[in-house]
Amino acid sequence: MTAPVFVVDSLEGVGPGSVVDVQGPEGRHAVSVRRLQPGENVVLTDGRGRGAAGVVVSVSGKDHLVVEPFEFPVEPEPSPRITVVQALPKGDRGELAVETMTETGVDAIVPWQAARCITQWKGERGAKALAKWRATAREAGKQSRRLRFPEVADLAATKQVAALLGAADFAAVLHSDFDHVSEPLATAELPAQGEIVLVVGPEGGVSRDELALFEEAGAKACVLGPTVLRTSTAGTAAAALLLGRTGRWS
Repeated sequence: MTAPVFVVDSLEGVGPGSVVDVQGPEGRHAVSVRRLQPGENVVLTDGRGRGAAGVVVSVSGKDHLVVEPFEFPVEPEPSPRITVVQALPKGDRGELAVETMTETGVDAIVPWQAARCITQWKGERGAKALAKWRATAREAGKQSRRLRFPEVADLAATKQVAALLGAADFAAVLHSDFDHVSEPLATAELPAQGEIVLVVGPEGGVSRDELALFEEAGAKACVLGPTVLRTSTAGTAAAALLLGRTGRWS
C-alpha cells in the first residue's frame, strides 16, 4: 500500500532538511480520521505536480502534524494532454464522472451546458455544483495518488466548446448515432504530443446543430464500440483507451 496523500497550499522552498506543518482540514483528516502516528510515511502535494514524500515527525491536537520530507517527486506535464468536455449529467452522476476520470488520468475537465442537458447550472445552484466537481477532482486525485490534479474549468457554452476543439491537435465527439458517419476512436490517428479534446454528450445525445458546429471546428465524430455508454462513464472509457494508445500507460 502506497503512502496516503495530503494537499498543502505550496511546497515552494521545501527541500532536504525542511519540515512541513499540515493543519486545517487536511491535518484533521490525517490525525483524527486516518489516525496517523509518528514514524508513518505520507506524501504531500500541491496538486500542481510537486510532491514531498516524508515521515510524520509529530502529531498534536486533532488537526496538526509535522512532516519531514526525504524525497521530492515531480509529476511532469503530461503529453499529449487529455481534456474531456463533459455534458452535465443528472443527479450525482456528474461527480461520478469526475471521480472516475480523475482516477483514470484525465488532465482537465470542462463542464458543458449542452442543448439536451436536463440539469441546468444557474446562479447559486450552479456555483455549488461546480464547487462539488472541483472538490471531487481534488479528493479523487489524492485517493489515486496523483501529484497533478485535473483542472475543472468554469461551465462552458457550446460556442466556447467549439473554440476549444478548434485549438486542439486532435478533437473528437463521442457519438452514439451509428447512422452518422463516424470512425472508431480505437483507430483514429492521434498526435504524439499536444492537446487531445474529447466531447461527451448528455443522455439525450449531441444535437445535430451542436455536432455540425463541432465538426466545422475540426472535431471528428467517433464511436467507442458497439454498445452505448452512459454519459457518466463514456469519458472514463475513452480516456483509458487514449492513455493506452498514446503510451502514457506504458
